[in-house]
This record gives sequence, C-alpha cells and structure tokens, in this order.
Amino acid sequence: MKNIRYFYNTNTLRYEKQVIPLRVTLLRILAFISAAIVTGLIIVAIAFRFLDSPKEKILRLQVERLQDQNKVYGDQVADLDDRLKQLEKRDNDVYRSIFEATPIPDSARAKHLETKRQAQILAKMDNQELADGLMKTLTTLYNRVVHQEVSYKEIEGMVRNKEKLLASTPAIQPISNKDLNRLSSGFSYRIDPIYKTVKFHAGLDFTAPIGTPIYATADGIVRTAGNLGNGYGNHVVIAHGYQYSTLYGHMVRVKVRAGQTVKRGEVIGYVGNTGKSTGPHVHYEVLKAGRHLDPIYFFYNDLSAEQYQQILKIAASKNQSFD
Repeated sequence: MKNIRYFYNTNTLRYEKQVIPLRVTLLRILAFISAAIVTGLIIVAIAFRFLDSPKEKILRLQVERLQDQNKVYGDQVADLDDRLKQLEKRDNDVYRSIFEATPIPDSARAKHLETKRQAQILAKMDNQELADGLMKTLTTLYNRVVHQEVSYKEIEGMVRNKEKLLASTPAIQPISNKDLNRLSSGFSYRIDPIYKTVKFHAGLDFTAPIGTPIYATADGIVRTAGNLGNGYGNHVVIAHGYQYSTLYGHMVRVKVRAGQTVKRGEVIGYVGNTGKSTGPHVHYEVLKAGRHLDPIYFFYNDLSAEQYQQILKIAASKNQSFD
C-alpha cells in the first residue's frame, strides 16, 4: 500500500495530502547517489591505502624477495672482494717476491671504480641503486680477475723458467762423494804438481779410482767430448744454458758425444789419469759467461749443512793440485 502523507494547512484549516514536486524528488535521488559515490570512493581509497589487492600482494612479495636476494648478492660481492684482495696481496707479496718480479699496481687491477667504498655503501642503496651498484662492482671485480689471471699466467711462465734455470744450474758433485774424502784440491792459487810453481787452479780435483762414474751436474748439451790436447786429456764440456757451462777433465773414457742432451745425474764418463795429470782424479770447473766460478758453492743439492761446512774447510786448505 502506498504511503500517503498529510499535513495541516493553517491557511485553509484543513488536512491536505502532501505532494512532493518532481524537482525535489530528483534532487533527493541525485543527492543520495552523490553521497553513495563519495562514500564508495572513500571506502575504496581506504582499502587501497591499507589493503593490498591480490596482484599487489604478489608484487610486494616479489619485491621483498628481490630485496633479500640483493642483500645476499651484496654480501657475496663483499666477500668476493675480500678474497680477491687476499689473492692480490699474496700475488704481490709472495709469488712475485719469490721471482723478484715487479708487483702489479692496484690501478691496473681496478682502474674504473673504488670497490672498497662501493662495497661499504651497498646496504644503504634502494633497489635500483643497489642493482646498479652491484653491476658496477661486478664489472670491476671481473676486470680485477682478468688482471689476476694474466698475472698468474706470468707467474706460471716464471715458474717454468725458474724450474728450467734450477735444472740448468750445476747443483751436485761430479762424482759420488758422500764421505767427503775425495776432494783433494780447491779453487784458488795452488802449487802446480809438474812445474812446482804457484798457479791459479780454476776448478776442483776429486780423487777416485780409475773407472769411477762421473755425473753431469746439471741438464745441458754436450759441446766437447774427447781429447783436444789442451792438458785436460779426455774431457767433456757441457753447456747448460743461462750462460752456465761445466768441464770434466782427465777421463779414462768418455761416454757421451758432442751434441748429446744430458740430464743432471747422468753418467758422462769415467775417472782416469789422462792429459796433464799426476794421479787418477776428475778436474771439475764451473763457468758463467766464460768466467770461472768456485764450484764449491754449487753443491747445495746433495750435501747437508754440516757436510757443506766440512767440504768448505777441505777446499780452503792450501795444497798441491793434481793437474
């Protein structure tokens, strides 16, 4: 049943039916709709402000996950930077010091960025800055790793050259002399056994029975093998490289030939008494760039410290040489 309203008209002194103009009705409807729209907007704004949509929840979780990953990456980059610094320090302070090589300057390893400063501020950046900073830091670390790889390749070459140098350096005695009783004459001025005058003796004399094996004291190539009539009798000269050469004189028999490659410890002949010699022995010389060196300082591979001190005393004694 339609709700009909009446009002008392004081002018006519009668109750009359209330009639609402259409304009007022429309205004009321419009006002209600406007109020509903405004209320809805307020509710939506509040919902968007304090409540996430499903898509926003997913995006927020992804952002949080990325932030956690960025933090992990930042920590890993900082740790990698520390480890690389330790490698660079060992490279300069240990490996290159061993080979007396020039250290690599830091500017050559990281010439684009100050990585230490970047590693310290990574945690303070926002996501975009953090990503950019990580990318720049990783680029710098990559450059440093490249330089470090080059350095290690250089050191590898130094090691190979050092190994070759060590193998080419005379380092043992030419005959087995573990009891040290075979060294008879040292390097210096000695009495010539034939002319009985003081004469410079350019090597060491090791006495031994005829036929005792004589060993190459370092790797090298045989340059001379035989008797050239120069007083050394049957003798061998080995060129070791790095300007080193050795001579082994007065052999009864030469085992090697000129041009042959020999290794340290390989038998090259046998003790004899040929040439200008007064008894069975091997005359041994060490030369570098054509200059005679005292062979006594090259026996560090097969003698203990005590034996080395003992053989130094024997070599220093003033006596007559055997050739």
